[in-house]
Amino acid sequence: MWKLIGTSLLFLLALLVLFKAPTNFFWKVSVAITEFPFIPIFLTLFFIAVSLKSFPYRNITILLSIINLVIYFLPILTAYPIGKQIKEDLTKLFPYQENENFLKHPYSFLKMFSGIGKGKVPYVRMEYKSLPEKKLNIDFYSAGKVKAPCIIIIHGGSWSEGNSEQLPALNSYLAQQGYHVAAINYRLSPKYKSPAPIEDTKDAINYLVSVSKTLNIDTSNFVLLGRSAGGQIALVSAYSFNDPRIKGVISFYAPADMVWGGHIKVSKWVLDTEKVFKDYLGGNIDEVPDKFSESTAIEYVKRNSTPTLIIHGENDAMVAYDHSVHLDKKLSENQVRHYFLKLRYATHGCDYNINGPSGQITTYAIERFINSVTHH
Repeated sequence: MWKLIGTSLLFLLALLVLFKAPTNFFWKVSVAITEFPFIPIFLTLFFIAVSLKSFPYRNITILLSIINLVIYFLPILTAYPIGKQIKEDLTKLFPYQENENFLKHPYSFLKMFSGIGKGKVPYVRMEYKSLPEKKLNIDFYSAGKVKAPCIIIIHGGSWSEGNSEQLPALNSYLAQQGYHVAAINYRLSPKYKSPAPIEDTKDAINYLVSVSKTLNIDTSNFVLLGRSAGGQIALVSAYSFNDPRIKGVISFYAPADMVWGGHIKVSKWVLDTEKVFKDYLGGNIDEVPDKFSESTAIEYVKRNSTPTLIIHGENDAMVAYDHSVHLDKKLSENQVRHYFLKLRYATHGCDYNINGPSGQITTYAIERFINSVTHH
């Protein structure tokens, strides 16, 4: 009986591969099972192995296990055609210079175990802005003594939490690829409201320019990369600053259309968006419509807007996938050079494991996008 119960529980978890998570807890579980798929796969194989001998529920247990195996393999199986497509698309849209250090393939099953990076790169913490009650810091990952572009990383956390130490693996990876990386902290809600993080991003860029000779930063080549709330900050900054030094912007599952987002309802079991908006914008869309417009990235898009890489998973339960669909449409209408990387079975935070299916694919796209916009 325990074999059937265990297999049934794995089946219920497998549904998180196919559908959006119903609660915040199951969202975290969905990240684990889609980006560390070998764990549920090995567990499923275990139940198949122990069910080979005859027992009352043997057939249904094995059948259910086979179904589980197919579902858990979906993020892996779909990684190959997605990878093939982005390889072709990026070559056309963002032609890049081949680099021997690039990932050779968008996805490799073996790389889930061996890893795609070469270990951690130590960072130096420096203060870029001093406020009466706190100091704002940058974690700077140096590419070495060579003059190089700088990638500015803006963390997520619903504008109210998180810090520059969030998901550091990509920072080390990019530093090893020859780019300086500056992961920034910014003022958080509810104490500080929009556009405080946008202002902080501008101040961070100006600070990096002021110390560029010491840090060997190529000040004509900045790229902004933001996750979730940080993606909103990155997009609005890139599109509103009109700064020719910002050569590209990368949006990970960002709320790009805040006006539209203010009208939709997300399950409070996943995220209390009403509270998030009130903390960051000062109220709901009916109370402060101007603040929603001010924080909506697509409102700033025009024909000369910054080249953009959009990354979003279709099963995102926290920030609706349609945010990126709207951004893609607006960029297309304005003929802005961009690419929309759509991840069928990925959820919010899909890059949590840089070695997972989404982690490898997004890193493959990011390194080529950065190479293209900073060299052409």
